[in-house]
Amino acid sequence: MTTLVGLLLAAGFSRRFGADKLLRDISPTNCMAGQACKTLKENVDHAIAIVRPDQPALATILAESGAEIVVFEEAEKGMGATLAFGVRSSAQADAWIVALADMPWIKSATVRSVARSLKAGSPLVVPVHEHRRGHPVGFGSGFRDELCGLQGDQGARSILSRHANQLLLLPCADPGIHRDVDTPADLDPIAPSQLPDRRR
Repeated sequence: MTTLVGLLLAAGFSRRFGADKLLRDISPTNCMAGQACKTLKENVDHAIAIVRPDQPALATILAESGAEIVVFEEAEKGMGATLAFGVRSSAQADAWIVALADMPWIKSATVRSVARSLKAGSPLVVPVHEHRRGHPVGFGSGFRDELCGLQGDQGARSILSRHANQLLLLPCADPGIHRDVDTPADLDPIAPSQLPDRRR
């Protein structure tokens, strides 16, 4: 049976936002990172959140949302290095779903579809909405070494480019796969239909 680990990348510095955006509330009951974590957690076997050492409040919220917390002391090295650290922290996994903590509007159904495709044997999975790729991205165990070798701030784009012939593009009706938060303007009020689908 495939052991599927969800990796929530939550160690960024929110420089363009001007404050720790991940703690900003997006609903009466949850903050941005908490919502992203809960959506991921309910669709994987085990969720891991990677945070910086100076984020105790965030770590507490993510732990309460069901994630194992791992602290990355070298988060300034960028997203690629953070992802590599997360994979090394869960090297026993058979597959990973990589999610970003500043993308809280992805529907649970989308993450669930990525998870099902990985467990069915797809080596690389990316959701697609209106002909555009988005997040979260799924990786099978065959990419463990390449993921562990990532550096800098480019994330896993290079892996997707090198192995495009193995990539499953998964159509979905979810604009949330494109919507992240970089500045306060990105937190404009949203319609209820854009909130994550919590139903199973």
